[in-house]
Parts: sequence; structure tokens; C-alpha cells
Amino acid sequence: MKNYKELKVWQRGIELAKSTYELVRQLPREETYSLRSQMTRAAVSIPSNIAEGSSRSSEKEYRHFLEIALGSCFELDTQLIIAVQSGLLTLPADCSLPEMLEEEIKMLHGFIARLKANS
Repeated sequence: MKNYKELKVWQRGIELAKSTYELVRQLPREETYSLRSQMTRAAVSIPSNIAEGSSRSSEKEYRHFLEIALGSCFELDTQLIIAVQSGLLTLPADCSLPEMLEEEIKMLHGFIARLKANS
């Protein structure tokens, strides 16, 4: 088992989840069980899948969970775009969530590529 808590990609995933929780508080109450719930589930899924993958015995299984985390990044990015473009959410000037997502996506791509190269 690898120590996932030492991975920068996992640490950034935790920061992403926390930032998402802060941001979705702005969504209207009627979105509590729809877009708000979807966004927080996708955000929590990112570091959760990185952690779960680290417990797997093969690099192939680990990559699979990293790919799920990557998919959750794209899901959260899409939901963020929908929330903003539909007028449900306004990104504060100091909101770095889109940039954090972009960085997490790049880190996951790099991590996946490194695991593929090692196998």
C-alpha cells in the first residue's frame, strides 16, 4: 500500500473538495439535492478514488481508480460551467476553483502516464 496522503495530487484533491463545498453554498436552496449534491459528490470522488486506488495490488488497478478520479474532475468542471452559464452561480473574483481543477487534471494525466510507463 502506498501512502496516498503524501501524494501532491491527493492533497490538491482535498483542497478542491473543500473549495467546492465553499462555493456551492452560493447555489439556491432548490439546488441542494441536484447540482449542489452532484458537484460535491464529484469533488469528494477525486481524492477518494486516488486513495482507494493506492490500496490496490496492481498498477493497472491503481490507474483505473486514477482514471475515475480524472473523470470526476471533468464532471465537476462541466457542472461548474453549467452552474455559471445558467446564472445559478457567480464565481467570486478570488475563486481559484477552475485553475485548481485544471492543475489537478494535468497532475492526474501525468501520474497515469508515469504508471503506464513503469508497467
